[in-house]
Amino acid sequence: MAQAARADLGRDIFLGPDANTERVKMLDLTRYRIIAFATHGLVPGDLDGLTQPALALSAPEVAKVGGNGLLTMEDILALRLNADWVVLSACNTASGNGAGAEAVSGLGRAFFYAGARALLVSSWPVETTSARALTTDLFRRQSADARLTRAKALQQTMKALIDDGQFVEPRTGQVAFSYAHPLFWAPFILVGDGGEAPVPRR
Repeated sequence: MAQAARADLGRDIFLGPDANTERVKMLDLTRYRIIAFATHGLVPGDLDGLTQPALALSAPEVAKVGGNGLLTMEDILALRLNADWVVLSACNTASGNGAGAEAVSGLGRAFFYAGARALLVSSWPVETTSARALTTDLFRRQSADARLTRAKALQQTMKALIDDGQFVEPRTGQVAFSYAHPLFWAPFILVGDGGEAPVPRR
C-alpha cells in the first residue's frame, strides 16, 4: 500500500516498536495525505478501565515509551491532520451486541475533527491477503488518476477483486480460492467522501 501511494518506505512506515502512541503524537501528521493504521480497534469495555474507543498500538514495554499502548479517541481529537484518507483496516466489530459500530463512529468522528476528509474502515475482521490486495489496488488507482474520486476508486477496486481476485498458494502456485465472495471485499466502507475528486498535490 505504501509503495502504491509512493510513500518513502524508510521515513513514512512505522512497524513493531516504532508503531507506538508517542510516535503518533510527536509526528507532524499534517504533511501526510494518507494515514493508515493496520491494527485492532477496541471498544469501551474490551479492556479493564477502557471507557472510550481506541486503537491498539505497540505495548509500552516493547516500544520503550510511556503510556498504555492505546491511542484513544481523546488522543485522536488532539491530533492535527490534513489527510485525504485515514485507513482503519482492522476495526474490532466482532462483539455480538454491535458495540463495534460505536467504535467506528466514535473513532471516525475523532479523525474527522482532527482533519481527515475520508475514512476507509472495515465492518468486520478481514482476510489478510485480500485486504492487502484491495488497499494496494485502491491507492494505486488513485495515484494513477488524480481525478478519480475516492468512492469511484473503491468501487473499481471492489469490482476488480470480484472479477479477477484470487489467492494463489505460494508453495504450489495453484489458485486456492477466489476473492469474489463478499467476505473478501464487502467489509470495507468509505465514510466522508464528498463526491469530488481530490485536489492533486505538488
